[in-house]
Amino acid sequence: MKLVITENSSLDGVVEQNEQTGEWFSVAASDPADTSDINQALQEMMSQEDAQLYGRKTFEAMRAYWPNQTDDKTGVTDHLNKVEKFVLSSTMDDPGWENSTVLHRDLLDEVRRLKDRQGGNLGVTGSISVCYNLISSGLVDEYRLLVYPVVVGQGRRLFDPHQAPTTWNLKLINAKHFHSGVVLLTYAPI
Repeated sequence: MKLVITENSSLDGVVEQNEQTGEWFSVAASDPADTSDINQALQEMMSQEDAQLYGRKTFEAMRAYWPNQTDDKTGVTDHLNKVEKFVLSSTMDDPGWENSTVLHRDLLDEVRRLKDRQGGNLGVTGSISVCYNLISSGLVDEYRLLVYPVVVGQGRRLFDPHQAPTTWNLKLINAKHFHSGVVLLTYAPI
């Protein structure tokens, strides 16, 4: 499987949304602009995924929200309920969400084992601490960054200088802009 990190990012590189950063992900949806093109791109990305990988905190947030959505027309709810999900946790025993498996062993060993499987993409979304480990270990095959036209100013970044080497060479595979001003940048490590 190919390991693909997909993150929402502010223009200044913040990938975290919390009380301090505010709900900046929704900036595109709050604009009267048409977001059907973003939804189409998300559906294409989801169709390439055979599994998803989460850290415990992101998994719990996703599990608390998505299974309860009844009027989702984007296809995200259906995808997340059906796709095979893996959560890395030393404390969780019962994932409580269909098609989910808790992985208790060493993160990097578990990810290498998953990458050795046949299939499409192993997607990672959110799970910033997990991403830091995957990036610094060279296990990421592709980065998909949905860059929102907003400057947040604070919060964790995907390429945190304290977590990553000082130089990282990436090759731009694709760039796509959407009506809302969001841009999808796809990179692969060189």
